[in-house]
Amino acid sequence: MVKADKEGIQQKIDSYGDMLFRLSYMRLQNVQDAEDAVQEVFYQYLKKPQVFENPEHEKAWFLKVALNVCRKTWRSAWRRHQSSWQSPEDGGSDGDWTEILEQGGSTGGVQPLSGPEELAVRQEERSRLLHAVLALPERYREVIHLFYYEELSVKEISRITGGGISTITSRLTRGRELLKKSLKEEYDFG
Repeated sequence: MVKADKEGIQQKIDSYGDMLFRLSYMRLQNVQDAEDAVQEVFYQYLKKPQVFENPEHEKAWFLKVALNVCRKTWRSAWRRHQSSWQSPEDGGSDGDWTEILEQGGSTGGVQPLSGPEELAVRQEERSRLLHAVLALPERYREVIHLFYYEELSVKEISRITGGGISTITSRLTRGRELLKKSLKEEYDFG
Protein backbone atom coordinates (compact mmCIF):
# COMPACT_ATOMS: atom_id res chain seq x y z
CA MET A 1 0.00 0.00 0.00
CA VAL A 2 1.38 3.41 -0.91
CA LYS A 3 2.03 6.02 1.76
CA ALA A 4 -0.63 8.32 0.25
CA ASP A 5 -3.20 5.52 0.51
CA LYS A 6 -2.32 4.91 4.16
CA GLU A 7 -2.65 8.61 4.87
CA GLY A 8 -6.00 8.74 3.07
CA ILE A 9 -7.33 5.78 5.03
CA GLN A 10 -6.09 7.24 8.30
CA GLN A 11 -7.83 10.50 7.39
CA LYS A 12 -11.13 8.62 6.89
CA ILE A 13 -10.69 6.85 10.22
CA ASP A 14 -9.94 10.15 11.95
CA SER A 15 -12.88 11.87 10.24
CA TYR A 16 -15.54 9.20 10.72
CA GLY A 17 -14.34 6.76 13.39
CA ASP A 18 -15.87 8.49 16.43
CA MET A 19 -19.12 9.27 14.65
CA LEU A 20 -19.50 5.67 13.47
CA PHE A 21 -18.67 4.35 16.93
CA ARG A 22 -21.32 6.57 18.58
CA LEU A 23 -23.93 5.49 16.05
CA SER A 24 -23.01 1.81 16.40
CA TYR A 25 -23.00 2.02 20.18
CA MET A 26 -26.38 3.75 20.18
CA ARG A 27 -27.76 0.94 18.00
CA LEU A 28 -26.06 -2.05 19.61
CA GLN A 29 -25.61 -0.75 23.17
CA ASN A 30 -22.42 -2.76 23.58
CA VAL A 31 -18.90 -1.38 23.30
CA GLN A 32 -17.32 -4.49 21.77
CA ASP A 33 -20.07 -4.90 19.16
CA ALA A 34 -19.81 -1.20 18.29
CA GLU A 35 -16.04 -1.47 17.84
CA ASP A 36 -16.50 -4.54 15.63
CA ALA A 37 -19.10 -2.70 13.56
CA VAL A 38 -16.76 0.25 12.97
CA GLN A 39 -13.99 -2.12 11.91
CA GLU A 40 -16.39 -3.82 9.51
CA VAL A 41 -17.37 -0.46 7.97
CA PHE A 42 -13.75 0.41 7.27
CA TYR A 43 -13.11 -3.10 5.99
CA GLN A 44 -15.98 -2.63 3.52
CA TYR A 45 -14.44 0.67 2.45
CA LEU A 46 -11.00 -0.91 1.97
CA LYS A 47 -12.41 -3.90 0.15
CA LYS A 48 -14.04 -1.73 -2.48
CA PRO A 49 -13.11 1.96 -2.26
CA GLN A 50 -15.94 4.22 -3.31
CA VAL A 51 -15.98 7.31 -5.49
CA PHE A 52 -17.90 10.06 -3.72
CA GLU A 53 -19.57 13.04 -5.34
CA ASN A 54 -18.93 15.32 -2.35
CA PRO A 55 -18.20 15.19 1.40
CA GLU A 56 -21.90 14.83 2.24
CA HIS A 57 -22.17 11.80 -0.05
CA GLU A 58 -19.10 10.29 1.62
CA LYS A 59 -20.49 10.84 5.13
CA ALA A 60 -23.85 9.39 4.09
CA TRP A 61 -22.14 6.28 2.66
CA PHE A 62 -20.24 5.63 5.89
CA LEU A 63 -23.39 6.13 8.00
CA LYS A 64 -25.50 3.89 5.78
CA VAL A 65 -22.91 1.10 5.82
CA ALA A 66 -22.65 1.43 9.62
CA LEU A 67 -26.43 1.12 9.98
CA ASN A 68 -26.44 -1.95 7.74
CA VAL A 69 -23.60 -3.56 9.71
CA CYS A 70 -25.49 -2.86 12.96
CA ARG A 71 -28.65 -4.44 11.54
CA LYS A 72 -26.68 -7.48 10.44
CA THR A 73 -25.08 -7.78 13.88
CA TRP A 74 -28.42 -7.36 15.62
CA ARG A 75 -30.01 -10.07 13.49
CA SER A 76 -27.10 -12.51 13.78
CA ALA A 77 -27.60 -15.93 15.33
CA TRP A 78 -25.10 -15.08 18.06
CA ARG A 79 -27.07 -11.99 19.08
CA ARG A 80 -30.43 -13.77 18.96
CA HIS A 81 -29.23 -16.59 21.20
CA GLN A 82 -27.22 -14.45 23.57
CA SER A 83 -29.18 -14.52 26.82
CA SER A 84 -27.88 -11.25 28.18
CA TRP A 85 -25.58 -8.56 26.94
CA GLN A 86 -23.98 -5.74 28.75
CA SER A 87 -25.95 -2.57 28.48
CA PRO A 88 -25.07 0.75 30.07
CA GLU A 89 -27.30 -0.14 33.01
CA ASP A 90 -25.64 -3.53 33.55
CA GLY A 91 -21.98 -2.71 33.61
CA GLY A 92 -19.51 0.11 33.65
CA SER A 93 -20.11 3.47 35.13
CA ASP A 94 -22.62 5.90 33.68
CA GLY A 95 -19.75 8.27 33.02
CA ASP A 96 -18.11 5.77 30.66
CA TRP A 97 -21.01 5.36 28.25
CA THR A 98 -22.29 8.91 28.74
CA GLU A 99 -18.89 10.20 27.66
CA ILE A 100 -18.85 7.86 24.65
CA LEU A 101 -22.16 9.17 23.37
CA GLU A 102 -21.55 12.82 24.17
CA GLN A 103 -18.30 13.09 22.24
CA GLY A 104 -18.88 15.14 19.15
CA GLY A 105 -22.51 15.89 19.96
CA SER A 106 -24.01 19.32 19.61
CA THR A 107 -23.48 21.69 22.48
CA GLY A 108 -26.57 23.63 21.50
CA GLY A 109 -25.04 26.94 22.49
CA VAL A 110 -24.45 25.89 26.09
CA GLN A 111 -22.63 28.50 28.16
CA PRO A 112 -19.42 27.64 30.03
CA LEU A 113 -19.93 26.17 33.48
CA SER A 114 -19.51 28.42 36.48
CA GLY A 115 -18.77 25.81 39.13
CA PRO A 116 -18.57 22.15 40.10
CA GLU A 117 -22.19 22.05 41.29
CA GLU A 118 -23.44 23.23 37.91
CA LEU A 119 -21.18 20.69 36.19
CA ALA A 120 -22.58 17.88 38.34
CA VAL A 121 -26.17 18.94 37.66
CA ARG A 122 -25.55 19.18 33.91
CA GLN A 123 -23.87 15.75 33.84
CA GLU A 124 -26.81 14.23 35.73
CA GLU A 125 -29.26 15.79 33.25
CA ARG A 126 -27.26 14.43 30.29
CA SER A 127 -27.16 11.00 31.89
CA ARG A 128 -30.95 11.02 32.35
CA LEU A 129 -31.49 12.16 28.78
CA LEU A 130 -29.17 9.46 27.42
CA HIS A 131 -30.93 6.80 29.52
CA ALA A 132 -34.23 8.00 28.06
CA VAL A 133 -32.86 7.97 24.49
CA LEU A 134 -31.41 4.47 24.94
CA ALA A 135 -34.77 3.27 26.26
CA LEU A 136 -36.55 4.36 23.06
CA PRO A 137 -37.51 1.74 20.48
CA GLU A 138 -34.78 1.37 17.85
CA ARG A 139 -36.58 3.21 15.03
CA TYR A 140 -36.96 6.35 17.19
CA ARG A 141 -33.54 6.07 18.83
CA GLU A 142 -31.87 5.91 15.41
CA VAL A 143 -33.43 9.09 14.01
CA ILE A 144 -33.06 10.99 17.30
CA HIS A 145 -29.36 10.11 17.34
CA LEU A 146 -28.79 11.05 13.70
CA PHE A 147 -30.73 14.31 14.02
CA TYR A 148 -29.43 15.60 17.36
CA TYR A 149 -26.05 13.97 17.85
CA GLU A 150 -24.80 13.78 14.27
CA GLU A 151 -26.70 16.95 13.28
CA LEU A 152 -28.09 15.55 10.03
CA SER A 153 -31.13 17.01 8.32
CA VAL A 154 -34.34 15.04 7.87
CA LYS A 155 -33.54 14.77 4.16
CA GLU A 156 -30.08 13.34 4.89
CA ILE A 157 -31.49 10.87 7.42
CA SER A 158 -34.07 9.81 4.85
CA ARG A 159 -31.38 9.17 2.27
CA ILE A 160 -29.19 7.22 4.72
CA THR A 161 -31.90 5.06 6.25
CA GLY A 162 -33.97 4.59 3.13
CA GLY A 163 -37.10 5.84 4.86
CA GLY A 164 -39.33 8.51 3.40
CA ILE A 165 -39.05 12.10 4.59
CA SER A 166 -42.52 11.96 6.13
CA THR A 167 -41.60 8.71 7.92
CA ILE A 168 -38.44 10.26 9.36
CA THR A 169 -40.36 13.39 10.41
CA SER A 170 -43.04 11.34 12.15
CA ARG A 171 -40.41 9.18 13.89
CA LEU A 172 -38.65 12.30 15.12
CA THR A 173 -41.94 13.71 16.37
CA ARG A 174 -42.94 10.46 18.04
CA GLY A 175 -39.45 10.00 19.51
CA ARG A 176 -39.57 13.52 20.99
CA GLU A 177 -43.02 12.80 22.45
CA LEU A 178 -41.78 9.57 24.04
CA LEU A 179 -38.73 11.35 25.44
CA LYS A 180 -40.86 14.15 26.81
CA LYS A 181 -43.23 11.67 28.45
CA SER A 182 -40.38 9.59 29.86
CA LEU A 183 -38.52 12.58 31.26
CA LYS A 184 -41.72 14.17 32.61
CA GLU A 185 -42.55 10.96 34.49
CA GLU A 186 -39.04 10.90 35.90
CA TYR A 187 -39.34 14.44 37.26
CA ASP A 188 -42.99 14.02 38.38
CA PHE A 189 -42.83 13.32 42.12
CA GLY A 190 -46.49 13.89 42.94
